[in-house]
Amino acid sequence: MDLMNTYKQYPLKMVKGEYNYLIDENGKRYLDFLSGIAVNPLGYGNKKIEGAIIEQTMNLIHASNYFYTQTPLKLAELLVKNTCFDKVFLANSGAEANEGAIKLARKYSELKYNIDRNVIISFTNSFHGRTLATLTATGQDSFHEHFFPLPGGFKYCPFGDINTLKTMIDDSVCAIIIEPIQGEGGINIAQKDFLLSMRKIADEKDVLLIFDEVQTGIGRTGSFFAYQDLGIEPDILTSAKALGGGLPLGAFMAKEVVAKSLVPGDHGSTFGGNPVACASGCAVIETILEPGFLDQMNEVAEYFKEELVKLADKYPVVKEFRGKGLMLGLELYIDGADLVKKAYEEGLIINCTNVRVLRFLPPLTIKKEEIDILIKFLDNELMKRSVA
Repeated sequence: MDLMNTYKQYPLKMVKGEYNYLIDENGKRYLDFLSGIAVNPLGYGNKKIEGAIIEQTMNLIHASNYFYTQTPLKLAELLVKNTCFDKVFLANSGAEANEGAIKLARKYSELKYNIDRNVIISFTNSFHGRTLATLTATGQDSFHEHFFPLPGGFKYCPFGDINTLKTMIDDSVCAIIIEPIQGEGGINIAQKDFLLSMRKIADEKDVLLIFDEVQTGIGRTGSFFAYQDLGIEPDILTSAKALGGGLPLGAFMAKEVVAKSLVPGDHGSTFGGNPVACASGCAVIETILEPGFLDQMNEVAEYFKEELVKLADKYPVVKEFRGKGLMLGLELYIDGADLVKKAYEEGLIINCTNVRVLRFLPPLTIKKEEIDILIKFLDNELMKRSVA
């Protein structure tokens, strides 16, 4: 292989996708409960996405951001119309979106206070990206190894510990960044009371609150963005993954009072807001916000949750169930890697994160009968491991 050895890849070559399945070069079908790590919210071969991509490709694939183009404007309008934010910056990935949010928070604070007020607080077990700044914002030591020196200006608070957070906020802090549900960290849910207290402290100290919704957004947790179900508005929100429907697309959004801090020359991206990616993004948002779509998804998600809870209660090898919407996890008392490998052999794609947490991120179009296939597999495999 000529690719750098940066991924622990299974010896499978995927060549096609249909509905909620991936198909390898030998024609074997795999029921996908990972969806490209929450990237394919409508599964594979969605006609609306494909049609939007084809139409845009026939008209304009790329133009520089020296000019307006149609689909980025439409996408920004959809995002503003359906959120609490006033302005959008379009990027290519979640890491870029978080980089932009960090820059925006620091410039806003500098303009307002004209002092060294640039520290950003993140949380243990968080994950915000793999650029040097977002890697540093990530509160896991294992991601930092080998990449020193890391940029300054970041501190880490224990996840869920509001009392420690209070002691950490001083005149050097400009922002707090948090995932409403930690994905890579193991499907750890930030409780509503914790987030409400955080919002109150941020208001009192004039510190910006950033929600990293790269994984939780675009319907994944049952609402368009997770903050909407919580009833807590951040000052800045980042998005990516499902936003592009399979194409590289990210965004950060902000309230006007914050967004106006950035002026021409402060930030940019050559491919950010690519017309084809934005066409796909518009198709994704329009589909997810169709009447009844999220209601149906939530019904299926509740069924999935109930079945996983039954397994957690049934087998001592399972420590606990965690999750919301179609962002679900089972924490085991054992390493989950071999179970993931066995799933591949049986034509199922699942994921293990943080060593022992089985993570399930299926397309939002997953069906109950497809969930039953996974549950039957897990029931059998967890029984074997519980006996052993």
